[in-house]
Amino acid sequence: MSTPPPPGPEQPQGPQGQYPAPHPQGPYGQGPYPHDSFPQGPYPQGPYAPPPYGVWNPYPHPPQPSHNGVAIAALVLGVLCFLPGVGLVLGLVALRQIKKRGERGKGMAIAGAALSSVGLALWALAIPTGVASEAWEGFKEGAAEETLSVRKGQCFDAPGGSLEGETYDLDIVPCDGEHDGEVFATVTVPDGSYPGDDRITSIADDKCYALQNDYAMDVWAVPDHVDVYYLTPTRQSWRLGDREITCAFGNTDEKGTLTGSLRNDATTLDADQLAYLESVRDLDTVLDREPEAYAEDDLDANTEWAGEVRDAVAAQTEALRGHTWTGDAERPVTALVKELETARKHWANAATAGDPDTFYEHYDAGYAFYDGAKTIDVREALGLDTSPPEYDYDSGEDSGGDLDV
Repeated sequence: MSTPPPPGPEQPQGPQGQYPAPHPQGPYGQGPYPHDSFPQGPYPQGPYAPPPYGVWNPYPHPPQPSHNGVAIAALVLGVLCFLPGVGLVLGLVALRQIKKRGERGKGMAIAGAALSSVGLALWALAIPTGVASEAWEGFKEGAAEETLSVRKGQCFDAPGGSLEGETYDLDIVPCDGEHDGEVFATVTVPDGSYPGDDRITSIADDKCYALQNDYAMDVWAVPDHVDVYYLTPTRQSWRLGDREITCAFGNTDEKGTLTGSLRNDATTLDADQLAYLESVRDLDTVLDREPEAYAEDDLDANTEWAGEVRDAVAAQTEALRGHTWTGDAERPVTALVKELETARKHWANAATAGDPDTFYEHYDAGYAFYDGAKTIDVREALGLDTSPPEYDYDSGEDSGGDLDV
């Protein structure tokens, strides 16, 4: 009776399907060999010389049992000391599965359970002493500092040059050269639960636009293509303690940049420049509160506002008179004061107007001095910008924007 020849070596089989599994099984990834590394098709047949020694055939011996995946996971969690309670439970579950299924990995399950027990004991010790709390607070502070990496007076470049959308990184650059933005203020949002994207944007819009003139007091020196942007917390950064809104100047032109600092405040101005710009800022604040309704629709609101302008013009007049001017500034300032006195009388008449026509007659005359020739003379004597800005109140467009962090 002839004996059939022993089976030849089987052709290795590659992974099933064309693509690898989308996720690694257990805590470890797939094998290091790609699908294409497996031989395709049958092996070429002879002619080959017989091997000089015998070839071990593994098939007469039963295959080794596989490792228990839960045991592997328990060991990983135990080594990393991450979620020690979970690692301990997985280790105990793995021991029961190994005993029932005859799988390998008992040592890993025991080691994982033991290490997790040690980790659990350490956490139990750390919580009463505040170590865990301090570590978490330190992590949150570090994350917040990384998120809010720019401060007032610093200039930065944003990824791709865009100040809209989301970003996780800003590069601090010198303000002397080209840059995407310049920070002029920061605002801290009250603590508590995350107020929502709309509320954060509303706070940023109100605060940043109100604070811009404190940093760039000479509004004439701010180019027309520059507007206000803000970096706001996201829901994710809020969880890490981020409560800060960062207000910045940026170019409204797409991919446009700024060159040089826009800062002109007490840190950069002399005493005469500061005194003049402070008086102008207070008046501008009142002028910006002009009612949206025309005098024909709401005369009372407009006459009340005209009274506020009258008082603000009087306050500016007194401020300019009360300052001691140096150099060539005194003469043009004196001429401007006389013009302001005339303007104040017109605003006083507008405040007591009994009909819209009378109101607008004094309204136009009172506004005539604003950004006029005498104002330019004062600015030239003080070394300030002499190019009046272009005002566009009717565009209805908000060219600024926000950048989430």
